[in-house]
Amino acid sequence: MYIEPHAHMVSRTTDDYENLAIAGCEVLCEPAFWAGFDRSSPAGFFDYFCQLTDTEPKRAAKYGIQHYCWLCINPKEADDPVFAREVMALIPQFLDCPTVLGIGEIGLNKNTRNELAIFEEHVQLAVDRDLPILIHTPHLEDKLKGTRLTLDLLASFSQLERSKVIIDHVEEHTIGQVLDAGYWAGMTLYPHSKCSSNRAIDMLELYGPERLWMNSACDWGVSDPLAVPRCMLEMKRRQHSAAAIDQIVYHNPRKFLSQSPRFIQ
Repeated sequence: MYIEPHAHMVSRTTDDYENLAIAGCEVLCEPAFWAGFDRSSPAGFFDYFCQLTDTEPKRAAKYGIQHYCWLCINPKEADDPVFAREVMALIPQFLDCPTVLGIGEIGLNKNTRNELAIFEEHVQLAVDRDLPILIHTPHLEDKLKGTRLTLDLLASFSQLERSKVIIDHVEEHTIGQVLDAGYWAGMTLYPHSKCSSNRAIDMLELYGPERLWMNSACDWGVSDPLAVPRCMLEMKRRQHSAAAIDQIVYHNPRKFLSQSPRFIQ
């Protein structure tokens, strides 16, 4: 039994839901993100938010999986602040839906000033509503700078509860900064980028299990919906106990997600 805390199921087939259920996935959380293309109007986001809050929970339920989501305009489409604010104006009407956990995945893509402005406005929305936050960090060469910018921005919010923030896609050169600042850290298991299973387990062994989770972040690109159970198998090969495996793939995400009153597990 495990929780998949970050997966983009709008891009996956029903076979993936079935395979997740067979592998032991009990709960799945889907952050709002890019659709594989830039949407041309806020109306496209309205339909997307309806899909996240209505269609996907019904698809998941057919396989016995509880589906939750996070809402935002993602960093890749946030560099046009006029467009981004039109999308953000749609979000409040969805925040009372029973499966909406918080704001995410927000953050930075290319570390631009416009992205930072929209990121800050998302954080303010979450603080005003007392909602958890899920944060995306940039890829590859932009990751270290983006993580530092993210931490600096978050530090400016005196009312922000750091225990309610998870900074995702950490790697070896960013995980220490995130944990030292008091936030949760997410390790994303990708076949060719972000973290392999062994790299994630190395970080787990180095930093310990506190405030860490693993996720697949499966989407329309090269990714694996079963990355978490595959990593569980690798942990077993590396002599981690059943209790240690359960801690990282079930109890940790459950602890973080339970900070939303909507999360029931």
